[in-house]
Amino acid sequence: MPKREPKPVPKREPKPAPKRESSPAPKREPAGGQALEPEGPPGSTGLSDPNVDAPFDAERKLRELQFLHEFAKLLTTARNWDELMRTIVDRTTTALDVEVCSVYLMDRDSSSLRLAATNGLDADQIGLVTLGLGEGLTGRAAMIGRPVASPDVRVDPRFKWVPGFDQSQFVSMLSVPLPWNDKTVGVINVQATETRLFSPEEVEFLVTIGALLGGIVEKGRLQAEAEEQLQTLTALDGARAELLAVVTHELRTPLAVVRAYLDLLADAAADAAGGGSGPDPKVVEEWRSQAIGQVTRLDRLVDSILASVRGEGLAAGLARVPFDVARAVNDTLGEMAPLLREHPLRRTGTWDELVGVGDGGRFRQVLEHLLENEVKYSPEGGSVSIGAWRKDGEIQIYVTDDGAGIPEAEWESVFDAYVRTANRPRGSGIGLYAARRLMNAMGGRVWLESNGYSGSRFMVAVPEMRHTSVDGGGPEAGVMSEAGSDG
Repeated sequence: MPKREPKPVPKREPKPAPKRESSPAPKREPAGGQALEPEGPPGSTGLSDPNVDAPFDAERKLRELQFLHEFAKLLTTARNWDELMRTIVDRTTTALDVEVCSVYLMDRDSSSLRLAATNGLDADQIGLVTLGLGEGLTGRAAMIGRPVASPDVRVDPRFKWVPGFDQSQFVSMLSVPLPWNDKTVGVINVQATETRLFSPEEVEFLVTIGALLGGIVEKGRLQAEAEEQLQTLTALDGARAELLAVVTHELRTPLAVVRAYLDLLADAAADAAGGGSGPDPKVVEEWRSQAIGQVTRLDRLVDSILASVRGEGLAAGLARVPFDVARAVNDTLGEMAPLLREHPLRRTGTWDELVGVGDGGRFRQVLEHLLENEVKYSPEGGSVSIGAWRKDGEIQIYVTDDGAGIPEAEWESVFDAYVRTANRPRGSGIGLYAARRLMNAMGGRVWLESNGYSGSRFMVAVPEMRHTSVDGGGPEAGVMSEAGSDG
């Protein structure tokens, strides 16, 4: 078939555009091209009309630049994390002319935001209020990575009301994410009491602040976390050093007791070798048993050293259970007999069952140290006194000697670590410190008071285990009145 030539298309003259006095201003977006969240209450985006041609305000821009310069200087010179957070919320509140500014930071798992600072809401909620990713205006700004505004949160379905934190007088709200290395590390919110359409310039300004804050806040948080870890490691190292010092000190008591029993056994062996009758075999067996008991105690102290290496601290494994205080005292006196043999022992009161609450083994450890302390500083041949009573829901034990005692002005300082007094210059200065730490850890206490004879006495107390009496009449068995003690 013959080819047909295409018909020519007639040329059309373009119609002249209608004359307009001015063309509409282009739609403005916040810095970085972040469009505002398009959703919101019916008929509102939370922004003033971006198409209204507003004149360029050079004076406002200059103020904003001056503010950002000052803001950056203040943020970089903040001395600690709390001061950094206060600077952020206070200065932003002033810059945006709002009543509230709050900062939320993303948790490390990026699943929720936690309140880090606020200057218009309840500051006691810092660290407690959380919002899930996408929850509320704050969570939504973090999720979509763009600013979110609401002129009236009371009718905005996106707003999440947090009981006990949010306040009804704050109506309008603008939330802007804090970016850092292509991720959102938090959100900064501003709130005002009146219904308010945030202008594109205000949104852009807060976005600029958010961009400035993202890196500073993240680096500040990393520094704060590093400092917290350092404090934890320092405390852990201190706890280990403390426990090693205490345990090393406590090793001396059982070693001294074992040495005393060995002296007794050596004397008995020498006496038998010289033709003497020697001590009763039952007594020798008792000495051997007590010495073995002290070696067992040394094994437990070694376990404590191992616990200190694991960072479990001085009170590792410490119990709070009922135990017979009177029996613990009697057993301790029996074990300490070789050290007490040159000092007459005065005991007063009835030593029937006295049930307290605490750690019986650690209580005996404290009592051993106090008795050794009294023997060490008692005059040659001087006596050591011990007694007990119930008072104010406690079982109280006292230990004293015939010496001058500790001056009243030093009754508290002697319980500090490595403190020695003029009257008692010997020792490491760690025993009484350890005694107080142990008693406090088991819910008891230890202190010094006058013994009524120009000296002082150590007092140890544990909570009393109460038993309900059927008839409720008469004193309980084993009670020793304080007035009847031998001070």
